[in-house]
Amino acid sequence: MTYVLLTAGVLLLLRLIAELVLASLNRAEVRRHAGTPPPAVAAIMDETTYAKSVAYTLEKSRFGMLTGIFDTLVLALVVFGGVLPALFSFIVSWGGPDSIWTRVLFILAAMLLLGVPSLPFEWWEQFRLEQKFGFNKSTPGLWISDKIKGALLAIAIGFPLLWVLLWLVQWTGATWWIWAFGVMFGFQLLMMILYPKLILPLFNKLTPLPEGDLRARLLALGERTGFKASTIEVIDGSKRSGHSNAYFTGFGRFRRIVLFDTLIAQLTPEELEAVLAHEIGHYRRGHIPKMIALSAAMMLGGFAVIAWLARSLWFNTAFGFPPGEIAPSFLLFGLLSGIVTFWFAPLGNLMSRKFEYEADAFARDAIGGPAAMIGALRKLAQKNLSNLTPHRWFSGFYYSHPTLVEREAALVKAG
Repeated sequence: MTYVLLTAGVLLLLRLIAELVLASLNRAEVRRHAGTPPPAVAAIMDETTYAKSVAYTLEKSRFGMLTGIFDTLVLALVVFGGVLPALFSFIVSWGGPDSIWTRVLFILAAMLLLGVPSLPFEWWEQFRLEQKFGFNKSTPGLWISDKIKGALLAIAIGFPLLWVLLWLVQWTGATWWIWAFGVMFGFQLLMMILYPKLILPLFNKLTPLPEGDLRARLLALGERTGFKASTIEVIDGSKRSGHSNAYFTGFGRFRRIVLFDTLIAQLTPEELEAVLAHEIGHYRRGHIPKMIALSAAMMLGGFAVIAWLARSLWFNTAFGFPPGEIAPSFLLFGLLSGIVTFWFAPLGNLMSRKFEYEADAFARDAIGGPAAMIGALRKLAQKNLSNLTPHRWFSGFYYSHPTLVEREAALVKAG
């Protein structure tokens, strides 16, 4: 079974090397333009803001390389060092030979414990790096509270969900992965409705957008574009970060518009209308069901692979687990699938960037021109200190959105 471990180790190392090479290329490209930005970039940011965005990008990249190396070492130690089989034997011994709850507990314990080593890096990123550039609005108490809530939610939601999945393995036999997909996909759709109602309020406060010109303008846009949301709400994102965003949650009659309070503070009503029109464009151009369908296909494929690996005597035993045990197969797939899916990320991002261009075009047509959309994008880039000169390999591999220069060019050309 040595070849299994060797293959996994090589793929893990290749992913790390690719990440480091791409990050190095990106930093070199950013430094190349640090002194004299391209004309299209100079039109977007003033000299002081651009210099700050360069510093922010470079520092984030260096920190990202450090955390990437550390996370890879931790994963390698846990997966190849016998830690997981020892944990499995210890926890499973608490119940009977076929007990489901001990196997669920093993998966949850492993995932929670794996998150512990990265906590100092997450703290440093929030209270040192983000603080240095004026983005951090959180407090140590709030940060710790978020971590505790997140862990408790993972247990409260993960335990019954995993129990059902493992029970299906025993109850349905060889076809368990089809039933498991149905349960998981249904749960995913349900969470699209329940998340903003039950989970999001545990971390953030949502308040209805007050009556006034902005609310009337946004509701009129929805009517004009054939998109009616149940409500427009403002989220207090400023309690944690200076970054801004806008999004939709739910679907059908449950959908709602959520605007960050930071976004409202940064943009004019016309620009906010353009941002909302862009989000509506995703719905009107059918991007949401396409993404859900793609997610479903990938999920079904994932369950099929887990079923195949669990049946293969060589997989579990190569990592020190008993053959035929489905719980370790679930965990190992979750930990190692990224070393394969990493290489397909550019394809998903290519489709995502196509959708972004289409949503931009919808917004331009809905509001009668590109000016407001361009103004909104420029302000968001300035306020978030976005990297405006990424290396084309880096942006092609990682970016789910086109660069701002690319989006502006497309808006002006088509407009």
